[in-house]
Amino acid sequence: MKSASFDYIRPETLDAACACLASHPDARIIAGGQSLVPMLAMRLARPSMVIDIAHIDGLSTIQETTDTVVIGAMVRQAAALSDPMIAKHLPLLAKALTHVGHPPTRARGTVGGSLVHADPSAEIPLVAVTLGANLRMREAGDDIAFHAEEFFIGPMLTLIPPTACLFEICFAKPSSAHVGTGFHEIAARRSDYALAAAAAHIEADDTGAVQDLRLAIGGVSDFPQRLPLDIHIDVSGDMTDTDTRLTTAIDAALDSVDFVEDMHASASYRRRVAAELARRAVDDALREIAQDLP
Repeated sequence: MKSASFDYIRPETLDAACACLASHPDARIIAGGQSLVPMLAMRLARPSMVIDIAHIDGLSTIQETTDTVVIGAMVRQAAALSDPMIAKHLPLLAKALTHVGHPPTRARGTVGGSLVHADPSAEIPLVAVTLGANLRMREAGDDIAFHAEEFFIGPMLTLIPPTACLFEICFAKPSSAHVGTGFHEIAARRSDYALAAAAAHIEADDTGAVQDLRLAIGGVSDFPQRLPLDIHIDVSGDMTDTDTRLTTAIDAALDSVDFVEDMHASASYRRRVAAELARRAVDDALREIAQDLP
Protein backbone atom coordinates (compact mmCIF):
# COMPACT_ATOMS: atom_id res chain seq x y z
CA MET A 1 0.00 0.00 0.00
CA LYS A 2 1.19 3.52 -0.71
CA SER A 3 0.66 6.57 1.44
CA ALA A 4 -1.88 9.24 0.62
CA SER A 5 -0.40 12.34 -0.98
CA PHE A 6 1.07 15.02 1.27
CA ASP A 7 3.27 18.09 1.09
CA TYR A 8 6.83 17.86 2.39
CA ILE A 9 8.81 20.66 4.00
CA ARG A 10 12.22 20.82 5.64
CA PRO A 11 12.32 23.90 7.92
CA GLU A 12 15.68 25.34 8.96
CA THR A 13 14.68 26.40 12.48
CA LEU A 14 12.61 25.06 15.34
CA ASP A 15 10.33 28.10 15.25
CA ALA A 16 9.72 27.55 11.54
CA ALA A 17 8.71 23.96 12.26
CA CYS A 18 6.26 25.16 14.92
CA ALA A 19 4.86 27.72 12.47
CA CYS A 20 4.20 24.93 9.97
CA LEU A 21 2.35 22.98 12.64
CA ALA A 22 0.26 26.03 13.47
CA SER A 23 -0.68 26.67 9.85
CA HIS A 24 -1.44 23.02 9.04
CA PRO A 25 -3.41 21.49 11.94
CA ASP A 26 -3.16 17.95 10.57
CA ALA A 27 0.58 18.12 9.77
CA ARG A 28 2.94 15.53 11.26
CA ILE A 29 6.58 15.87 12.24
CA ILE A 30 9.00 13.24 10.96
CA ALA A 31 12.23 12.60 12.87
CA GLY A 32 13.69 9.15 12.22
CA GLY A 33 10.57 7.90 10.47
CA GLN A 34 10.62 4.44 12.06
CA SER A 35 7.07 4.86 13.35
CA LEU A 36 5.53 7.45 11.03
CA VAL A 37 6.62 5.95 7.69
CA PRO A 38 4.89 2.57 8.30
CA MET A 39 1.78 4.44 9.46
CA LEU A 40 1.86 6.50 6.27
CA ALA A 41 2.32 3.40 4.14
CA MET A 42 -0.68 1.70 5.76
CA ARG A 43 -2.66 4.97 5.63
CA LEU A 44 -3.13 4.92 9.38
CA ALA A 45 -1.83 8.49 9.23
CA ARG A 46 -2.93 10.88 6.47
CA PRO A 47 -1.32 14.25 7.16
CA SER A 48 -1.60 17.10 4.67
CA MET A 49 2.05 17.96 5.35
CA VAL A 50 5.10 16.13 6.70
CA ILE A 51 7.60 18.37 8.49
CA ASP A 52 11.17 17.04 8.45
CA ILE A 53 13.16 18.32 11.46
CA ALA A 54 16.26 16.19 10.85
CA HIS A 55 18.43 19.09 9.74
CA ILE A 56 17.56 21.69 12.37
CA ASP A 57 20.69 22.81 14.21
CA GLY A 58 21.07 21.75 17.82
CA LEU A 59 18.61 18.85 17.87
CA SER A 60 21.22 16.11 17.44
CA THR A 61 23.54 16.91 20.33
CA ILE A 62 24.17 15.31 23.72
CA GLN A 63 25.37 17.84 26.26
CA GLU A 64 26.39 17.75 29.90
CA THR A 65 25.79 20.39 32.56
CA THR A 66 26.74 20.30 36.22
CA ASP A 67 23.57 18.45 37.21
CA THR A 68 22.02 17.13 34.01
CA VAL A 69 22.52 15.31 30.73
CA VAL A 70 20.59 16.97 27.90
CA ILE A 71 19.72 14.85 24.85
CA GLY A 72 18.50 16.51 21.67
CA ALA A 73 15.24 15.21 20.25
CA MET A 74 16.95 14.16 16.98
CA VAL A 75 19.71 12.12 18.62
CA ARG A 76 19.67 8.72 16.96
CA GLN A 77 19.13 5.78 19.28
CA ALA A 78 22.34 4.17 18.04
CA ALA A 79 24.29 7.34 18.82
CA ALA A 80 22.85 7.46 22.33
CA LEU A 81 23.70 3.79 22.86
CA SER A 82 27.36 4.35 21.98
CA ASP A 83 27.79 7.67 23.79
CA PRO A 84 30.21 7.47 26.77
CA MET A 85 28.41 10.29 28.59
CA ILE A 86 25.17 8.32 28.62
CA ALA A 87 26.98 5.14 29.63
CA LYS A 88 28.50 6.99 32.59
CA HIS A 89 25.60 9.10 33.85
CA LEU A 90 22.52 7.30 32.45
CA PRO A 91 23.38 3.59 32.56
CA LEU A 92 19.70 2.63 32.70
CA LEU A 93 19.08 4.31 29.35
CA ALA A 94 22.11 2.55 27.88
CA LYS A 95 20.76 -0.82 29.04
CA ALA A 96 17.28 -0.16 27.69
CA LEU A 97 18.53 0.97 24.29
CA THR A 98 19.93 -2.51 23.60
CA HIS A 99 16.31 -3.74 23.61
CA VAL A 100 15.03 -1.08 21.19
CA GLY A 101 14.28 -2.56 17.77
CA HIS A 102 17.24 -3.75 15.71
CA PRO A 103 20.55 -2.10 14.75
CA PRO A 104 19.13 -0.76 11.45
CA THR A 105 16.10 0.80 13.16
CA ARG A 106 18.25 2.24 15.97
CA ALA A 107 20.47 3.83 13.32
CA ARG A 108 17.46 5.86 12.12
CA GLY A 109 15.13 6.01 15.11
CA THR A 110 15.47 8.96 17.48
CA VAL A 111 15.18 9.37 21.23
CA GLY A 112 12.66 12.19 20.86
CA GLY A 113 10.61 10.37 18.24
CA SER A 114 10.09 7.40 20.53
CA LEU A 115 8.96 9.66 23.37
CA VAL A 116 6.44 11.59 21.29
CA HIS A 117 5.13 8.44 19.61
CA ALA A 118 4.37 7.13 23.13
CA ASP A 119 3.94 3.46 22.40
CA PRO A 120 3.04 1.83 25.75
CA SER A 121 5.58 -0.95 25.08
CA ALA A 122 8.47 1.32 24.11
CA GLU A 123 11.62 1.24 26.21
CA ILE A 124 12.68 4.90 26.03
CA PRO A 125 9.44 6.30 27.51
CA LEU A 126 9.75 3.73 30.33
CA VAL A 127 13.26 4.95 31.14
CA ALA A 128 12.15 8.60 30.97
CA VAL A 129 9.41 7.90 33.51
CA THR A 130 11.76 5.90 35.75
CA LEU A 131 14.42 8.63 35.82
CA GLY A 132 11.98 11.54 36.01
CA ALA A 133 13.10 13.20 32.78
CA ASN A 134 11.90 16.63 31.74
CA LEU A 135 10.72 17.01 28.14
CA ARG A 136 11.22 20.52 26.74
CA MET A 137 9.19 21.78 23.80
CA ARG A 138 8.84 24.92 21.71
CA GLU A 139 5.41 26.37 21.06
CA ALA A 140 4.74 29.75 19.47
CA GLY A 141 8.19 31.01 20.41
CA ASP A 142 7.94 29.91 24.05
CA ASP A 143 9.63 26.97 25.75
CA ILE A 144 7.46 24.68 27.85
CA ALA A 145 8.34 21.55 29.80
CA PHE A 146 6.57 18.40 30.93
CA HIS A 147 7.61 15.87 33.53
CA ALA A 148 7.78 12.45 31.89
CA GLU A 149 5.57 10.85 34.52
CA GLU A 150 2.76 13.27 33.61
CA PHE A 151 3.43 13.45 29.87
CA PHE A 152 2.04 10.05 28.83
CA ILE A 153 -1.74 9.80 29.19
CA GLY A 154 -2.70 6.82 27.02
CA PRO A 155 -1.63 4.54 24.17
CA MET A 156 0.19 6.87 21.76
CA LEU A 157 -1.34 9.83 23.58
CA THR A 158 0.61 12.60 25.30
CA LEU A 159 0.14 16.10 26.62
CA ILE A 160 2.17 17.67 23.80
CA PRO A 161 0.26 20.66 22.40
CA PRO A 162 -0.71 20.23 18.71
CA THR A 163 1.55 23.11 17.61
CA ALA A 164 4.55 22.24 19.80
CA CYS A 165 7.77 20.48 18.88
CA LEU A 166 9.94 18.52 21.31
CA PHE A 167 13.54 19.71 21.12
CA GLU A 168 15.38 18.23 24.12
CA ILE A 169 15.12 15.81 27.01
CA CYS A 170 16.80 16.59 30.34
CA PHE A 171 17.91 13.82 32.70
CA ALA A 172 19.25 14.57 36.17
CA LYS A 173 22.61 13.04 36.98
CA PRO A 174 22.78 10.63 39.92
CA SER A 175 23.66 12.45 43.13
CA SER A 176 24.72 9.53 45.32
CA ALA A 177 28.06 7.75 45.56
CA HIS A 178 26.85 4.42 44.20
CA VAL A 179 24.33 3.68 41.45
CA GLY A 180 22.77 0.42 40.31
CA THR A 181 20.33 -0.17 37.47
CA GLY A 182 18.29 -3.01 36.06
CA PHE A 183 16.18 -3.44 32.95
CA HIS A 184 14.19 -6.50 31.92
CA GLU A 185 11.47 -7.16 29.38
CA ILE A 186 9.72 -10.10 27.78
CA ALA A 187 8.54 -10.28 24.18
CA ALA A 188 7.48 -12.95 21.72
CA ARG A 189 10.83 -12.47 19.96
CA ARG A 190 13.83 -10.35 20.78
CA SER A 191 13.27 -6.76 19.64
CA ASP A 192 9.51 -7.29 19.29
CA TYR A 193 7.19 -5.09 21.27
CA ALA A 194 7.41 -5.92 24.96
CA LEU A 195 4.51 -7.72 26.60
CA ALA A 196 5.91 -6.44 29.91
CA ALA A 197 9.00 -4.53 30.99
CA ALA A 198 10.51 -3.19 34.19
CA ALA A 199 13.23 -0.63 34.88
CA ALA A 200 14.97 0.12 38.18
CA HIS A 201 17.38 2.87 39.23
CA ILE A 202 18.80 2.79 42.77
CA GLU A 203 21.25 5.11 44.48
CA ALA A 204 23.06 4.41 47.75
CA ASP A 205 25.58 6.17 49.97
CA ASP A 206 29.01 4.85 50.99
CA THR A 207 27.52 2.80 53.82
CA GLY A 208 25.18 0.95 51.47
CA ALA A 209 22.01 2.69 52.66
CA VAL A 210 19.65 3.23 49.73
CA GLN A 211 18.93 6.91 49.22
CA ASP A 212 16.71 6.67 46.13
CA LEU A 213 14.82 3.73 44.63
CA ARG A 214 12.92 4.22 41.40
CA LEU A 215 10.99 1.39 39.79
CA ALA A 216 8.66 1.59 36.79
CA ILE A 217 6.86 -0.85 34.50
CA GLY A 218 5.79 -0.65 30.87
CA GLY A 219 3.99 -2.69 28.25
CA VAL A 220 1.33 -3.80 30.72
CA SER A 221 -0.98 -0.77 30.77
CA ASP A 222 -1.87 2.25 28.66
CA PHE A 223 1.38 4.04 29.50
CA PRO A 224 4.56 3.47 31.53
CA GLN A 225 4.22 4.26 35.21
CA ARG A 226 6.26 4.45 38.39
CA LEU A 227 5.59 2.02 41.22
CA PRO A 228 5.66 3.65 44.66
CA LEU A 229 7.85 1.63 47.01
CA ASP A 230 8.12 2.72 50.64
CA ILE A 231 10.86 0.44 51.90
CA HIS A 232 14.19 0.89 53.68
CA ILE A 233 17.11 -1.08 52.23
CA ASP A 234 20.70 -1.38 53.42
CA VAL A 235 22.75 -3.16 50.77
CA SER A 236 25.64 -3.78 53.15
CA GLY A 237 23.47 -5.69 55.64
CA ASP A 238 21.63 -9.02 55.66
CA MET A 239 19.32 -9.01 52.62
CA THR A 240 17.23 -12.05 53.67
CA ASP A 241 14.45 -10.02 55.24
CA THR A 242 14.78 -7.37 52.54
CA ASP A 243 13.98 -9.93 49.83
CA THR A 244 10.63 -10.74 51.42
CA ARG A 245 9.76 -7.10 52.04
CA LEU A 246 10.66 -6.18 48.45
CA THR A 247 8.41 -8.87 47.02
CA THR A 248 5.54 -7.74 49.25
CA ALA A 249 6.07 -4.06 48.40
CA ILE A 250 6.18 -4.69 44.64
CA ASP A 251 3.05 -6.82 44.77
CA ALA A 252 1.23 -4.14 46.74
CA ALA A 253 2.32 -1.42 44.32
CA LEU A 254 0.98 -3.42 41.38
CA ASP A 255 -2.52 -3.29 42.89
CA SER A 256 -2.84 0.27 41.56
CA VAL A 257 -2.03 -0.69 37.95
CA ASP A 258 -4.82 -1.23 35.41
CA PHE A 259 -3.37 -4.12 33.42
CA VAL A 260 -4.47 -4.42 29.79
CA GLU A 261 -5.60 -7.60 28.10
CA ASP A 262 -5.29 -8.29 24.38
CA MET A 263 -4.68 -11.06 21.85
CA HIS A 264 -1.04 -11.30 22.94
CA ALA A 265 -1.42 -11.71 26.70
CA SER A 266 -4.03 -11.70 29.43
CA ALA A 267 -4.09 -9.11 32.20
CA SER A 268 -3.31 -11.75 34.82
CA TYR A 269 -0.29 -12.95 32.83
CA ARG A 270 1.00 -9.41 32.49
CA ARG A 271 0.67 -8.86 36.22
CA ARG A 272 2.58 -12.03 37.08
CA VAL A 273 5.34 -11.22 34.60
CA ALA A 274 5.54 -7.57 35.67
CA ALA A 275 6.06 -8.63 39.28
CA GLU A 276 8.87 -10.99 38.30
CA LEU A 277 10.58 -8.52 35.97
CA ALA A 278 10.33 -5.74 38.54
CA ARG A 279 11.96 -7.94 41.14
CA ARG A 280 14.75 -8.93 38.70
CA ALA A 281 15.40 -5.29 37.80
CA VAL A 282 15.67 -4.29 41.46
CA ASP A 283 17.88 -7.29 42.22
CA ASP A 284 20.24 -6.35 39.38
CA ALA A 285 20.48 -2.77 40.63
CA LEU A 286 21.16 -3.83 44.22
CA ARG A 287 23.76 -6.34 43.06
CA GLU A 288 25.64 -3.65 41.14
CA ILE A 289 25.70 -1.43 44.23
CA ALA A 290 26.87 -4.27 46.47
CA GLN A 291 29.74 -5.01 44.08
CA ASP A 292 30.73 -1.34 44.03
CA LEU A 293 30.84 -0.90 47.81
CA PRO A 294 34.29 -0.92 49.46
